[in-house]
Amino acid sequence: MLVVRLDRGSVLLRDRPKPRRSQGFALIRLLYGGICNTDLELQRGYYGFSGIPGHEFVGEVVEADTPRLIGQRVTGEINLACGACDWCARGLGRHCPKRTVLGIVKHPGAFREFLTLPEKNLWRVPREIPIEHAVFIEPLAAACEILDQVRIPKGSEVAVLGDGKLGLLIGQMLHAHGAEVHQFGHHKEKLRLAENAGIDTRLTGKLPKAEYRWVVDATGSSEGLASAVQMTQPRGTVVMKSTVHGHVPIDSAPVIVNEITLVGSRCGRFGPAIKLLQSGKVNVAPLISEILPLRKAPLAFQRAATPGALKIILSGTGV
Repeated sequence: MLVVRLDRGSVLLRDRPKPRRSQGFALIRLLYGGICNTDLELQRGYYGFSGIPGHEFVGEVVEADTPRLIGQRVTGEINLACGACDWCARGLGRHCPKRTVLGIVKHPGAFREFLTLPEKNLWRVPREIPIEHAVFIEPLAAACEILDQVRIPKGSEVAVLGDGKLGLLIGQMLHAHGAEVHQFGHHKEKLRLAENAGIDTRLTGKLPKAEYRWVVDATGSSEGLASAVQMTQPRGTVVMKSTVHGHVPIDSAPVIVNEITLVGSRCGRFGPAIKLLQSGKVNVAPLISEILPLRKAPLAFQRAATPGALKIILSGTGV
């Protein structure tokens, strides 16, 4: 089968045997896989990664222990927890110290013709969600995680710093929640997508100081956190959503003096994300820049890293 590998900054195509599934796992034919900023950071050396990337996907189950799963279109939670530790017992398998992570930590990713995941990680994709839109379930779940971590009353002003793929999803999610979202970004075209969703947008120039009680850093840049801190009121909260290869410099003085809470935020529950897509409250169609076949993955990664690009999707041979 065809697989995509990252090795020392290169995007490579390789022929590998179809994976064998273990008991409790499903074998899934890739339909679509989305390239996200984390995949680009892995290419740049994040986590010292070398292997098969890809964790945003939708596929068709071809083998499983559970017969009713076969033929189903599914997506999957990316953390493979041990199921036996204290973290797992508390329902926090996403923080299991023994976990592997699809396409990121010690589990080959989705950018291959066939992948495997535990059946317990799988979520059926409702027919109301166009199949190519289902690749957004995982990143939209990450956006929804914010509301599981931070209580933001409806009607509250929230600044979202960043107009990339995740930033635009976060803006729509918070808008659907009932927050008054102010989306900051560098690109008029991208901000227009937020405007079309009813969100107030502002070009990033001279950022406001100490104006917001809640600020989300979704810039994907090492400078974003400092900017977010600057925009936050004393005793306000910054939600950190940027994944950046390398060290992020931060002056801790304003964080301490202004007693600002920094909240690291990663993966989220798939249920709320699926409901948002199913209801149409979050529209991801405008976020798709291009769909390319798996065999054109090197070009797809190049396009995904192009300034102004949004979601580049790889289509599997099962489409």
